[in-house]
Amino acid sequence: MITRHPRTTSSILATLLRPSTSTSIPQSYICTPCRRQLHRGLPENGRVPPPTPFVPDVPTFLKLVGRELSKHESKIASWDELFTLTSEQLKERGIDPPRTRRYLLRWREKFRKGDYGIGGDLEYVQDGVAELRVVEVPRKKDAWTVESAPEEVSLSRTPGMQKLIVNVPNGSTTFALLPGQTTEDLKKPTGFKLKNGYIIKGKQVHPMKGTHGSGAVLKAVEGLWEHKRGHKVYGGERRRAQTLHKMRVEENKKNR
Repeated sequence: MITRHPRTTSSILATLLRPSTSTSIPQSYICTPCRRQLHRGLPENGRVPPPTPFVPDVPTFLKLVGRELSKHESKIASWDELFTLTSEQLKERGIDPPRTRRYLLRWREKFRKGDYGIGGDLEYVQDGVAELRVVEVPRKKDAWTVESAPEEVSLSRTPGMQKLIVNVPNGSTTFALLPGQTTEDLKKPTGFKLKNGYIIKGKQVHPMKGTHGSGAVLKAVEGLWEHKRGHKVYGGERRRAQTLHKMRVEENKKNR
């Protein structure tokens, strides 16, 4: 027969207590429920990321992430509040239901880590509108420096070159290298891809007139970064038709 010894107070405390890695809390240990509460609000480092040209303020952020969060923009007064309010504080301000708060907290953590949606890393944005062009740059082994390169990266097709999508200032047809910048520093913006070697594609990306797809415009519109919620499948995939038929029969009986 196996006997179980009663758990001592020290063993129970050891289960509840976990070492804290937070620099903002002077104690060396913090209870698990309190740690769970911390994850619902401020992150352990408490860093507030700076706005980006594509996401300059709170209304734009809420508009991009979608799920009707734009109607709550008056409840968040500043950029710092957006990244420091806890779940309980958001609830007190009337941001409901809980899944909406969880969605907002998840997106702000993604933004904090630099995990943006399409257009989040663009540098040249004017009134919520960004323009992109397809340029040809030398392959990495033949990369130019600002001293050896022409004043502007060519938009023509030249052997030994590779095509790249770049964000250009609004109204510009060419892309100029900055002082100290090389073509190796150029990276494709997040969320865009090339089709047939010259057509810019991406969510809510619209071609510019007269560019045949090699120039495109992206606007900060409602729900651009939204993660769509799943939909209920009645009866599962295998019995969906049968279940829907039974539901229609019951509805018809009620309407007689």
